[in-house]
Amino acid sequence: MHYILLAIVFVLVQALLLGRIHIYGVATPLFYVYLPMLFHRGLPRWVCLLLCFFTGVVIDMFCNTPGLAAVSLTFVGFIQPPLLELYLKREDDPAFRPSIKTLGFWKFLTYALLLVLLFCLLFFSLEAFSFNHWLIWLESVSGSLLLTLILILTVDSLRR
Repeated sequence: MHYILLAIVFVLVQALLLGRIHIYGVATPLFYVYLPMLFHRGLPRWVCLLLCFFTGVVIDMFCNTPGLAAVSLTFVGFIQPPLLELYLKREDDPAFRPSIKTLGFWKFLTYALLLVLLFCLLFFSLEAFSFNHWLIWLESVSGSLLLTLILILTVDSLRR
């Protein structure tokens, strides 16, 4: 239930506020990728995938990106559990929730950087569907990665 409420909040923030920001026509903050980063260690994988898929579908409906957010966010939901395990010890709590406070700044930064980078690479590669305009693709990936990462780090540092 907690993750469903978070998904609703992230969809509203993205659709009503952040989806309208396009810096230089290429960089857009994609804050909803923060949702799978918050999944705790013991959450069943099928729950991660379903929640990411349905959140992505709703984002696609509001932001007019047919299937891009759903595919990209589902991929991040698939990759998140094994990636999180790289930063944890075997004896860590199964209900461990990743954040700056629990992982430390540098571990959380690399964890977030990898997930957001994978998301942006897939999202903008599917959007472009070719590399004829590779410079615009590179600007979109790097600009959105930077904006999203700054937003995620800011919000996570303000969490309790």
